[in-house]
Amino acid sequence: RDVKSSNILLTESMRAKVADFGFARLGSLDSDKTHISTKVKGTVGYLDPEYMRTYQLTPKSDVYSFGILLTEILTGRRPVELKKPPEERVTLRWAFKKFDEGNVRDMVDPLMQEVLDEEILMKMFELAFQCAAPTRNDRPDMKAVGEQLWVIRMDYLRRGRRG
Repeated sequence: RDVKSSNILLTESMRAKVADFGFARLGSLDSDKTHISTKVKGTVGYLDPEYMRTYQLTPKSDVYSFGILLTEILTGRRPVELKKPPEERVTLRWAFKKFDEGNVRDMVDPLMQEVLDEEILMKMFELAFQCAAPTRNDRPDMKAVGEQLWVIRMDYLRRGRRG
C-alpha cells in the first residue's frame, strides 16, 4: 500500500528488503477481493490514480506504485519534482514524453555509472510505463512483472552488459 523508494532497503549484497509496513493491510488471499477505505493513504506521486478516485485498493495499486518506483530508479528523479518547470514536474509524464520522442538516453539518471544497451533501457521503461498505466485493467499483475524483469535480466546478461 505504500511502495516507494524510501521503504526499500538494500543489503550489502544489493538485495532489496521491504521496510515500513505502516500502511500495510492484511487481506483476503482471494485476488478478486478488494479493500475499500474512506481515506486515501499513501505518498503523493506513488498513489494509484484509481485508488484516489474510488478508494478501492487492489493488487494492481501496488503494481502502479512499482511502475513509479522503477521510473524513479531509472531516471534518478523523484515522482514529483516541484523545483522543475511545470512540464517536467511529474516525472512519469516527463519520462513518457521523452520516451515517445525517442530520447531514452536523456531520461537515464546522470549519476548511473554503467552504460546500458539502449534496447535494455527501452524494455525497462516500457515495463515501468505498463505498470504505471492510469487504469488497472491496462496494468500487468505482479507475477507478469516479475517474469518480464527476469527476461530483461537474462537479455542484459546475454548481451554482455555492453552499452
